[in-house]
Amino acid sequence: MFGPKTHCVVVVGAQWGDEGKGKIVDVLAERADLVVRYQGGANAGHTVDTGAGEFVLHQIPSGIIQGAVCIVGNGVVLDPETFFQELDALTERGVRSDHKLYVSDRAHLTLPYHKLLDRAREQREKIGTTGRGIGPTYEDKYGRRGVRVGDLRNVQRATELVCARLAAANEFLALLGSSERADVQEHVRLLERLAPRLLPLAVDAGRVVYEALKRGESVLLEGAQGALLDVDHGTYPYVTSSNTTAGGAAVGAGIGPTAIDAVLGVVKAYTTRVGNGPLPTEAEPAVAERIRELGAEFGATTGRPRRCGWFDAVVVRYAVRVNGLTGLAVTKLDVLDSFSEIPVGVGYRLDGEPLDTMPAEVERLARVEPVYEALPGWQHSLSQVRRLADLPSAARAYLDRLQDLAHAPIRYVSLGTRRDQIIEVT
Repeated sequence: MFGPKTHCVVVVGAQWGDEGKGKIVDVLAERADLVVRYQGGANAGHTVDTGAGEFVLHQIPSGIIQGAVCIVGNGVVLDPETFFQELDALTERGVRSDHKLYVSDRAHLTLPYHKLLDRAREQREKIGTTGRGIGPTYEDKYGRRGVRVGDLRNVQRATELVCARLAAANEFLALLGSSERADVQEHVRLLERLAPRLLPLAVDAGRVVYEALKRGESVLLEGAQGALLDVDHGTYPYVTSSNTTAGGAAVGAGIGPTAIDAVLGVVKAYTTRVGNGPLPTEAEPAVAERIRELGAEFGATTGRPRRCGWFDAVVVRYAVRVNGLTGLAVTKLDVLDSFSEIPVGVGYRLDGEPLDTMPAEVERLARVEPVYEALPGWQHSLSQVRRLADLPSAARAYLDRLQDLAHAPIRYVSLGTRRDQIIEVT
């Protein structure tokens, strides 16, 4: 993806998240000077299999495994406790981060009271959140009452901001019927403990990215979740609380949109989602369970089983449009190895009428009937394939059909979890 005229690349999920962005970023990071995570929080989970071991990352950009300089951008809501737990775990496994990992001083902090609010609200609303405090942190951010990394430069002032929020948070917890309450002293001690360790990592992230691009360096912007979980463009209200689409990359990294040269969308060769909300091409329970077991479809963050179904071309075409995708990375093609026939959702019908785009209303999307096209399976293990030309003809035909339906070229194909099982299409 990187080249003489391509210095800034965005990697986004083009379904409902969990598409395998981590391993694609890991491969691209080998050629990147700087990797920036631009939105989301500790609710994300990126799994990277280096061949020598598996790493599950939640807030630290996947590029850290390859030794790239990594930044947690201003669009991220940072859970500092789990961030340092993650960092310490990497250090124990020999991954060095000295002078390699930084955090935007404009990133908002997710604190214990945010998690209490998140869990209490989920008990009532059943949106399907992870309970990691992401939504309440973004609410504080956009309500102009949040606490940012840079605020820790004056711990007393930061403490005053947090204490003011705790009073309101505890009132809201009572209204939600929760017996839990946020503790002032716990928060004060947390801020005092975090400041000395977090502040040395704090930078003006947008300036760092801007100057790297001016020097002609390669910058990779890494998103979390997927396009259909975008707060504006996803299956609202069953979405996350940030802009997961490529438009959020410029804002969340602190650069202008004209700095972006390419956008790579990651899709599975089938479809999954975690939590509530419509999934038009969801397979019948027995088939969904088969896909789930073959693909190890359990959340990297929560361990929740993912709902599974067939590739939905309407979803991916929509993601191509709202992200401006210049290419696709298709992951987990090998999961379909044993199927003799593979349905692909090519369109929808709603109340008997054809529908070729995503409806905005979740109620309408929940009622659509998918229109399927059956493609022959290859019934051959792809685990040892290392070149596109060596794929079985049926597997190659399947990819060609997905590319035609999505209206975007396939740039990468993943046939397993390891780095050497990712094929670059040249």
